[in-house]
Amino acid sequence: MPRFAANLSMLYNEFAFIDRFAAAAADGFKSVEFLFPYAYTPSELARRLADDGLQQVLFNAPPGDWDAGERGIACLPGREAEFRAGVARALEYAEALNCPRVHLMAGLAPADADRAQLQATYEANLAWAAGLAATVGRDVLIEPINTRDIPGFFLNRQDEAHRTVQAIGATNLKVQMDLYHCQIVEGDVAMKIRQYLPTGRVGHIQIAGVPLRHEPDLGELNHPYLFNVIDEVSAACGWQGWVGCEYRPARGAVSRGTSEGLGWLRGRG
Repeated sequence: MPRFAANLSMLYNEFAFIDRFAAAAADGFKSVEFLFPYAYTPSELARRLADDGLQQVLFNAPPGDWDAGERGIACLPGREAEFRAGVARALEYAEALNCPRVHLMAGLAPADADRAQLQATYEANLAWAAGLAATVGRDVLIEPINTRDIPGFFLNRQDEAHRTVQAIGATNLKVQMDLYHCQIVEGDVAMKIRQYLPTGRVGHIQIAGVPLRHEPDLGELNHPYLFNVIDEVSAACGWQGWVGCEYRPARGAVSRGTSEGLGWLRGRG
């Protein structure tokens, strides 16, 4: 059975963010992920994790100006100093939260940009980030994201992500394999799990129902089958990562909220 992490940016929105840790723990989650920690001090978040017996397994580095629509800056020429400062800040949080991995969002490709230049900037930034992260024992991740949810996002396909990781050659640079994005962009999800999990380049998996990004038992993907594939391949290759539940709950009244839609999880095992 895969190990599941609650994404606190999407789940338990019936609670204030800082109260979602306890809600996730009450539902049996042992680990959590979220988008960004920077509105809170590292000590405050670390205390919540400790109080509720949770492990932090993933969060994102600063993405640029999120409120203005930016979705990462790793591929953007001229933003290198900002990128480096953001990675350094993220690694400070990762150490305080004992979080083993940080996601570096690629960013939106400007319409008139030279993609070769964007790729060169991306790879140079990732190589630098992996080097710094290695000094503190952390992994850095890149994630292919579909352009329906984020139009113009620079990195979209699993093969592109793996080629980038291989080109850089840092053992702590890995791919965040979101099965929701993978299905929308390219499909054939089970075979991609079988192809990429044994490479050692997949650092984290995320799930959501397709096409509406609700609970995994809603939509076109057969998640119980995919969970079995993850179990099978993990047993063969030794993969021990987490599966992040990064979906928007559709079930349940406000009084019960996220918990109402966890039948897919309680039915496992």
